Amino acid sequence: MSNEQIVSVSFFEFQGFKNRWWGFSQMGLALDILKEVRGLRFCKILGSGAGNGFSIRPNFGVYGLLSVWDDKASADQFFNQHSYFKEFQERTENLWTVFLKTAKSHGHWEGQNPFAETINYDKDQAVAVLTRATIHTHQLAQFWKFVPPVSRSMSTEKKGLLFSVGIGELPLIQQATFSLWENSHLMMDFAYKSGMHKKVVQRTREKGWYKEELFARFHPFDRFGSWKGGDPLGGLGD
Repeated sequence: MSNEQIVSVSFFEFQGFKNRWWGFSQMGLALDILKEVRGLRFCKILGSGAGNGFSIRPNFGVYGLLSVWDDKASADQFFNQHSYFKEFQERTENLWTVFLKTAKSHGHWEGQNPFAETINYDKDQAVAVLTRATIHTHQLAQFWKFVPPVSRSMSTEKKGLLFSVGIGELPLIQQATFSLWENSHLMMDFAYKSGMHKKVVQRTREKGWYKEELFARFHPFDRFGSWKGGDPLGGLGD
């Protein structure tokens, strides 16, 4: 992978049955369309959970598109010119895309790590965190038992949290979280000092819930669009 590699994450909110059905249908159709896009090396279209995204119940109105690009020029060409993305723009109530450079990444996603580290990690900068795991089927009940209290803690112990959503490819089994933080100090305080989240991290290690997992940190450097009437990053990440 080139050291010019970038990552983009787009979030779409659809309103009305017709548009929601179209959004849901892209879970099965998008990859065949996107595999022909120049400069796109890895992509996943992801569903979300109800509420703040961290739920066993699906949200048929919100989806995400994670993409890994050879360079920013390839990404810009897709977002500015491709007819498929224009259809997303025409059908969505809210659409926000953030561009990222990978600072840290370890683990695997379907047997590979798609994220090449291209920037030095700076704990004082705004940071995006992606976690993704495939859960052992015999551990599903235990895993989902812990999700609701962690979800509540992200609403109450959210100092420095700018944006978060639970996303995934396959309901119940393949899960991911994407979150944006003011800086890594505040993110780490939540991850390792928040009572419930710390407990889940410990239980994951003890019980071996995952048969595959990936953890990555990125620094945002550009974005466009809006979410719920604003920019989740505000003045950060410029």
